[in-house]
Amino acid sequence: MEGNYSKHKFFLVFVLSSMAAAAAASVKGHRGTRVGFYSTSCPLAESIVTSTVQSHLQSDPSVGPAILRMHFHDCFVRGCDASILIDGPDSEKRAAPNLGVRGYEVIDDAKAQLEAACPGVVSCADVLALAARDAVFMAKGPMWDVPTGRRDGTISLASDADNLPSFTDSIEELKRKFAAFGLNNRDLVTLIGAHTIGTTACQFFSYRLFNFTTTSNGADPSINPEFVSRLRTLCPPTGNDTRRVALDTDSADSFDGSFFKNLRRGRGVLESDQRLWTDASTRSIVENYLGVRGLRSLKFKVEFGKSMVKMSNIGVKTGTNGEIRKICSAINL
Repeated sequence: MEGNYSKHKFFLVFVLSSMAAAAAASVKGHRGTRVGFYSTSCPLAESIVTSTVQSHLQSDPSVGPAILRMHFHDCFVRGCDASILIDGPDSEKRAAPNLGVRGYEVIDDAKAQLEAACPGVVSCADVLALAARDAVFMAKGPMWDVPTGRRDGTISLASDADNLPSFTDSIEELKRKFAAFGLNNRDLVTLIGAHTIGTTACQFFSYRLFNFTTTSNGADPSINPEFVSRLRTLCPPTGNDTRRVALDTDSADSFDGSFFKNLRRGRGVLESDQRLWTDASTRSIVENYLGVRGLRSLKFKVEFGKSMVKMSNIGVKTGTNGEIRKICSAINL
């Protein structure tokens, strides 16, 4: 028995090491970005961002998932150019899908410290990409190398945010939106797996609980009946639509693979989340993250880092394209 255990342990360590090596090898720059871009021009850049994120998360841990969401919403509109950070009456910030985005103060704080240390060197787009990585790691998630060297965009329009992925999108619609940026089905499932941390408001899923169908007591039949009762208690029909509920039941603060286990049990809070299990084309990928117990969480974490690098390469501006904003909320004058 002990010999078998030792062999299994060795196999597990070997597989984990191989997966980690594969993840490291997959980190590549894109059109002028590279890991360690600021090693000479601003050697403390990444540590300044990390310490800033850590300081804010100590005061409010919920800001971590918010920063991750902000990075996602930025990259899916005009690419990863920090255009979501720009203020203005018709800027991306004002678009309906972005009204709940928060955590801007963390990016502003890090940028102010970077400007004091290395004026005009580090872009807001890179600050956001690094902060998202650090927020995940501080929630017991993976660490990955972030290629840097992005420059900031100078255009931010609310109308450009209309095509952001939505909680009511079909799987086919989600596939289309992700594929438009070079992200495949595995990236789709993996990046939605970011919902292993954070919360959502009742208004984004309560319609699934009441009068959704004429069967299943009016609830969405894809929801576990016991979970329906739990959600109805948290979000009564006459309650506060802004009340927030964990996206990953019982594990909202830990970046792990339990989100996918919940999908299998019919406990996906958002309709688009649960569709990952009910649709055959994405279910196989979810099942892949529900494999051998010892590997389940790590496999997802390794793939998440790889998909985040791919996403953070969407539409990046480098060289003479874009600018290095002095403050993240406004373009340079």
